[in-house]
Amino acid sequence: MSLNIAARLARRELRGGLRGFRIFLACLALGVAAIAGVGSVRSAIQAGLEDQGAVLLGGDAQVEFTYRFATDVERAWMDDTADAVSEVTDFRSMATVTRDDATERGLTQVKSVDAAYPLLGEMVLDPPLLLAEALNDHGAVMAPILADRLGLESGDNFRLGTQEFTLRARIVTEPDDAGDGFGLGPRTIVRTQDLQDSGLLAAGSLFETEYRMRLPEGIDLDTVKAEALRLFEDTGLSWRDARNGAPGIARFVERLGSFLILVGLSGLAVGGIGVSAAVRAYLAEKTSVIATLRTLGATRSVIFQTYFLQIGALSLLGIAIGLILGAVVPLIFAPLITEALPVPAIFALHPAPLAEAALYGLLTALLFTLWPLARAEEVRAATLFRDALDSARLLPAWRYVFATLVLIAALLSAAAVFSGNPALTLWTAGGIAASLLILALAAWAIRWLARLATPAARGRPVLRWALGAIGGPRESAGSVVLSLGLGLTVLAAIGQIDGNLRSAIQRDLPEVAPSYFFVDIQKDQMPGYLDRLETDPAVSRIDSAPMLRGIITRINGKPAVEAVGEHWVLRGDRGVTYSETPGARTTVTEGAWWPEGYDGPPQISFAAEEAQEMGLELGDEITVNILGRDITASITSFRQVDFSTAGIGFVMTMNPAALSGAPHTFISTVYAEEAAEAQILRDLANAYPNITAIRVRDAIDRVSELLDGIGQAVRWGAAATLLTGFLVLISAAAAGEGARTYEAAVLKTLGASRTRILRSFALRAGLLGAAAGAVALGAGITGSWAIMTFVMESEFAVIWPSAFAIVTGGILATLLAGLGFAWGPLAARPAAVLRARE
Repeated sequence: MSLNIAARLARRELRGGLRGFRIFLACLALGVAAIAGVGSVRSAIQAGLEDQGAVLLGGDAQVEFTYRFATDVERAWMDDTADAVSEVTDFRSMATVTRDDATERGLTQVKSVDAAYPLLGEMVLDPPLLLAEALNDHGAVMAPILADRLGLESGDNFRLGTQEFTLRARIVTEPDDAGDGFGLGPRTIVRTQDLQDSGLLAAGSLFETEYRMRLPEGIDLDTVKAEALRLFEDTGLSWRDARNGAPGIARFVERLGSFLILVGLSGLAVGGIGVSAAVRAYLAEKTSVIATLRTLGATRSVIFQTYFLQIGALSLLGIAIGLILGAVVPLIFAPLITEALPVPAIFALHPAPLAEAALYGLLTALLFTLWPLARAEEVRAATLFRDALDSARLLPAWRYVFATLVLIAALLSAAAVFSGNPALTLWTAGGIAASLLILALAAWAIRWLARLATPAARGRPVLRWALGAIGGPRESAGSVVLSLGLGLTVLAAIGQIDGNLRSAIQRDLPEVAPSYFFVDIQKDQMPGYLDRLETDPAVSRIDSAPMLRGIITRINGKPAVEAVGEHWVLRGDRGVTYSETPGARTTVTEGAWWPEGYDGPPQISFAAEEAQEMGLELGDEITVNILGRDITASITSFRQVDFSTAGIGFVMTMNPAALSGAPHTFISTVYAEEAAEAQILRDLANAYPNITAIRVRDAIDRVSELLDGIGQAVRWGAAATLLTGFLVLISAAAAGEGARTYEAAVLKTLGASRTRILRSFALRAGLLGAAAGAVALGAGITGSWAIMTFVMESEFAVIWPSAFAIVTGGILATLLAGLGFAWGPLAARPAAVLRARE
């Protein structure tokens, strides 16, 4: 019965329109739209990856081997299973061009193919040639960026290893490029048979062989996969199929999308502050209506239900607007987004991200409107002419407190499930909660300091008026500091993390990283290689180690993933080396190294941090497949491995006898003065054409380019949060317009000029903005320091240009919002205003 009465009252109240709820709707809609938009783009990319999975992979399924080609038995199984098979090798090398006794070199990611390539998709070249025609008679095609760097045109010659090739065309579109993952160099494609005399595919060289299969129509991929793993998993076979054609990109998109949605939740939290403020302001205007209803016999439940239904209907409207924007905007900009993406995307109405955004919006609206609504039911008939909401107790009834805790738990649970990263979700939620607490305390402190400083401003009326207004009971310091402060906190934290990452990669890393990585050094080349470097005074350090690659297949007799779960060490093949004794820079943290000359059962020293993450202990048995041969070794020691310096670091080191007879090459790092790097490369490349040199500074530049794209996406997400905060500022400024009008009228009556009053309004806005910016900067720096120190385990330094920009932005935002609503109060006539207050 009470619900029917409440519904009728709510409908009558809503007939008054949306006055006072525009910011409410904007805050809710913007937060939902940001989450829905990010989710829609992520779903579009995922749909594109699924739809074009076979093209991205280069076949319906692929089996991969490290360091070797398939055996006759393995190839026979593929030929019997598939309608067509294409063999592709992938490795890094140096493309070398010699002109007039001058030599240019460029790192390239080489793909060598057979006549069946590509099984799916189309290779587009410039000039327009068939791939078979371009690769005929030691022909090659090359990425334009590498051809331009080396000054190559169609018909020019270059070398890979010791083999000469002729550039026939430039690559415009490579159908399976996205499925190949991240490469350090631009692409070059040649025939595999033309590399036989190049020295690049010798035994032990670093290359991967991929066999793409076009399977019969209607065949079950799970069945084929199970058979392949049953027959060949112990020989080091890795399986991929069209359902996951580009796993690296899929993981990256999923993680970045989840992180951006968590940033969007920060924006929704800022919007929630605006929602709560709008509900409070609306209910404050309805105090007399609520008191009248109580006088006429309305119960507390009727009052609560009446305004709950009103706010609920408006919340649904705001969520609907946000969902429409989040669905439609990506569709509008689909051509631009698709052109910018390196992978296919299918833009359509994807229900899942819209449902996720709607759930977030609904839970946020409930969370931030529950307390104001709960306090509204406390209005009594006797308080008809009092400000009932301001005089109500701080906490509502315990049932609402309990409901609030349930809503928080539901919101966190939803975020944890949808993001797929509960730890990151909890850290984000904790950061938001801590920031809100700090900002709330800061708002109280600002008002207290303003009241304390007001008497000291005697003789400076503009400052005195500003301080008095900030410390007054009706000033919106809380809304300003909370809304703008949280948006600026997110932006400050992202700016500091981004700046410190760039510093670590671009400035700090080159100081500790080697100049070059040299790979594929044959054992008989090591004496000459070391002789060239050890006699060079510009070389300060040389590290070398034998290099093999293997896949961990079993741990303690169980399949590796089943034994310890998903871990990056188990994802693909890993570097393996051997050593008679621990090196000078090796620190054994637990266990003991094998004795010199040991030739018993294989033993292994494992990286300590990775072992702890995987739950490994001394005595555990690790089975590693190297070149198709299983080697089972016992863990006899753990050691520190620092991967952050870009030097040589192996997760696994074995005793030499365990790897005796396995063909392999050496890897080496060289630390030298930058001015000597070019000559070192020339000398070594001329003496040993098969060696591949990776310049670390070039690799750092590639990583920096990737960070640029990630940073830009994250900054756009933070900008949406800041925009929501600015909307809340506008709401607070609009809500205080009446108070400022009365204040201006009184001051004019007492003889104050418009200029002085305007300066007072501007000063209070600037002070609040500076305070919000300073507090946000402190919270953002603290949060970013914690992330850099404890999560990324890197040094932290304050990026001052970004810090000053945050404070300046806070001042400008409050000035714009405050002064935008200052002209009306200044233009009002004092007589009319004061008569209205009589």
